[in-house]
Amino acid sequence: MAMRVGLLFGGRSGEHEVSIRSAGAIAQALSTGTNQTKYEVVPTYIRKDGGWITGELAQQVLSAGQPLAGDHSDGAEQAELTEAEQLAQRLPNLAKLGTIDIWFPVLHGPNGEDGTIQGLLEVLQMPYVGCGVLGSALGMDKLAMKSAFARAGLPQVKYCGISRAEIYSNPCVFPKRCDDIEAQLGYPCFVKPANLGSSVGITKATNRKELEAALDNAASYDRRVIVEAGVVAREIECSILGNDHPKASVLGETKFSTDFYDYDTKYSEGGAALLIPSPVPDEVRDRIQEMALTAFKAIDAAGISRVDFFYIEASGEILINEINTMPGFTATSMYPMMWAASGVAFPELIDKLIQLGLERTAKQ
Repeated sequence: MAMRVGLLFGGRSGEHEVSIRSAGAIAQALSTGTNQTKYEVVPTYIRKDGGWITGELAQQVLSAGQPLAGDHSDGAEQAELTEAEQLAQRLPNLAKLGTIDIWFPVLHGPNGEDGTIQGLLEVLQMPYVGCGVLGSALGMDKLAMKSAFARAGLPQVKYCGISRAEIYSNPCVFPKRCDDIEAQLGYPCFVKPANLGSSVGITKATNRKELEAALDNAASYDRRVIVEAGVVAREIECSILGNDHPKASVLGETKFSTDFYDYDTKYSEGGAALLIPSPVPDEVRDRIQEMALTAFKAIDAAGISRVDFFYIEASGEILINEINTMPGFTATSMYPMMWAASGVAFPELIDKLIQLGLERTAKQ
C-alpha cells in the first residue's frame, strides 16, 4: 500500500506563492519513477488568512501553481463569520484527510518554517519531514541563530540587534542607537527583520538617512531587527541532508548584479547566475562543508538545510551568513540543484527526505 504524504503548502507568510511552487515540484517528484507506487500525495493548502483547504480545491492550487482566485485572503468573507466559525476554518479537519503517514510541510517563512507548524504536528504526534521545533525556531530567528553559531565557534560578519521598541522610541533613544550602529558596523550595512526569509524586508544602508529608513522598514515586518556589516565577498552555499549523520553537498555559488540577493533576483528565471559546483579551491570547499555541518548541528537541525557563506577571496576568510531549514524547491532553487550535482536526483532526494522524517519523528 502506498504511503500517504500530507503535502502542506501555502501559509500566511510573504513567501506563500513560492511555497506553492515548491510544493508543485515535490508533488511531481513523488509521482515520478518508483515514487509513483511508493507514495500517495494528499495536498493540503493553507490560505493566506490561515484557513486550511483539502481535497479538490487544494489540488487545483497545486496544479495551477498559484493561489485560488478569490480565496478570501483579504478577510472580506471572514468578517461575515463568527469568531468560532473563523477559528474552525483555521484548524485542520484531520478526519477529512484520513490516515496521513507523514507530513511534508513545504512552508517558507513565519508560521511554517519557524517551529510553529512543527509544534502542531508534534502535539498531534504525527511524523513530518525536516527540522523539529527547536531547529526551525533557531533557523528562523537570525539573532538567535547567530548566537548559536557564535557558541559553536563559527566566524561571522559583525552585527547587532535592535528592537522595534527602540526604533519607535522617543527622539532621544533612537538617534543614540543609530550612533551605536554606525560606530560598531559603519557603512554600508544591511538591515533585516530577524524573522523573515527570502530576503523580504532587507535594505542596504549607505548613510544615516538610509539607515533610519531601513530600520523603520524592517520594524514594520518584525519586532526584532538585525543590522549586519557589509562585506565584499563571494556568496557560497552548501546543502545538508541527514539526521544524526548528515552529509554535505557540493558547493553552489550565486552571482548577481543587484546590491544583494533580493527576493525578485532569487525567484526570477535568469535573475542570478548559479555556479554548481562553485569554482573554489579544494581547501576552501572542505572548510565550508565542515562549517556547514557544524552549523547544522549547532541549531539541532534535522533532515534538510541549506547553509550560506561569505568567502572573502583576497584574505581567504570564510564567514557564515545563515542557515535555511526549509529551502526552496522551485526551478531556480539551489538546494535540489546542489544535490543533483552531488549525484542525488530530485525524486531520490524527496524520497530520502521522507525516509529521514520517518526515522526521526515516527511514532514508536
